[in-house]
Amino acid sequence: MNIFVVAAFCALLITLLSFLQIWQKKVDEVRRSRAAAEIREAEETGTGKAIAQHPQINVQTCIGCGLCIAACPEDGVLGLVDGVTRVIHGSRCVGHGLCAEVCPVGAIEISLGDISERNDIPILSSHLESSVPGLYLAGELGGLGLIRIAVEQGVRAVERIAAELKRAPPSGLDPKVADLLIVGAGPAGFAAALKAIEKRVRYIAIDQDDIGGTVRKYPRRKLTLTGPLDLPLYGRVKKTEFLKEELIVFWEKLVADYGLKIRSGVKLTGIERRGDVFFAQTSAGSAVARRVILALGRRGSPRKLGVPGEDHEKVLYHLIDAATYKNESILVVGGGDSAVEAATALANQPGNAVTVSYRKDRFFRLRKRNEERIRKYSAEGKVRVIFNSAVKAIEPDSVVLSVRTEGAEKRTALRNSYVFVCIGGDPPYELLRQAGVRFNGDDPSPEVSRRATAGNPMESEAAS
Repeated sequence: MNIFVVAAFCALLITLLSFLQIWQKKVDEVRRSRAAAEIREAEETGTGKAIAQHPQINVQTCIGCGLCIAACPEDGVLGLVDGVTRVIHGSRCVGHGLCAEVCPVGAIEISLGDISERNDIPILSSHLESSVPGLYLAGELGGLGLIRIAVEQGVRAVERIAAELKRAPPSGLDPKVADLLIVGAGPAGFAAALKAIEKRVRYIAIDQDDIGGTVRKYPRRKLTLTGPLDLPLYGRVKKTEFLKEELIVFWEKLVADYGLKIRSGVKLTGIERRGDVFFAQTSAGSAVARRVILALGRRGSPRKLGVPGEDHEKVLYHLIDAATYKNESILVVGGGDSAVEAATALANQPGNAVTVSYRKDRFFRLRKRNEERIRKYSAEGKVRVIFNSAVKAIEPDSVVLSVRTEGAEKRTALRNSYVFVCIGGDPPYELLRQAGVRFNGDDPSPEVSRRATAGNPMESEAAS
């Protein structure tokens, strides 16, 4: 009797294991099919190639647990392919870094990856010093735009500068010459100013706008992910998610609490090293300092359309509060995330008729949620999307578009109250080049080759 029971149990167990094996095989086939479909979509829409910071995955170390995929707040950046994590929609990555934090085996590192063909990345040393001795770059200018990384870079640059200044005290310099000029009051510049106070470095801080930099130009109530932050003087910031307004209020409180002195509305127009000091030209006059940190961001000045009527007051380059626009005829120019976010936010306001003009035949490299939202709004008639179009003229009550259809070009006039131009900005590369900063792809001098590390500004400082 016992033999029959054992045999029956073994048969049942074998059947169950066979069933589980078949089920697992089907699950794996479904996963592979989904991954293949996502990869095809990424190739077709142009979202497969990362355009900035993104995860670098060691496939030899990855155990395929999927924790990184679950942690990523962006849709479709990562996926399991043949049992290991792969980057699928790389251009959707904005460098939150949560995937690297949750990886149990340390198989993920956030970096710029291969930038050998990019000529917009400055050559920086592991200390963030540019090819101009004493001139440092922090934040987006180095290619990495995540708030947490920008803060770390601002702090790291000041630590290096403070150590340098301590080793080389000023000799014969005017006491009025500042130790450090910080240009930009975004995350990197803000953190640099805090660190300067902590290190007793005499600093001047300016920004062409106001405290917060690019963050201040985000749309109203935009969710901003900072990740875990350690700020000089303040310590660990426990909160990792802020609405735009909350983050600005937090920064303004730090300004008051620690006595930060940041001159708003002052734009840097030129900078030159003369001997041991830097002479900076600004919209408010000149400034002299022994060291400089440029934390300008990469957007620079808003990119213009270059068409008649663009100087009209109804033409805007940032949507701050969509709720202030109601019962208006609005044109949004552009096909990126900022354009789609602006268009859909404006379409949610009562009475608005919103049109999007985009020069290409479809949207590329959108975040998945924005891609899904614009498709939905277009299908429901909330937003009219005109592909293959370009603005030719802006009139007080209308806007003229040129639309390409089957090789022919046709001009059409739309009734219009406001035009939002969301086509990015012109980075301050020319300003940097005039100061002597070299970029990846330039032919550096032997001195630059010796001092600077071509490529990744996130390189470890272990060698220093």
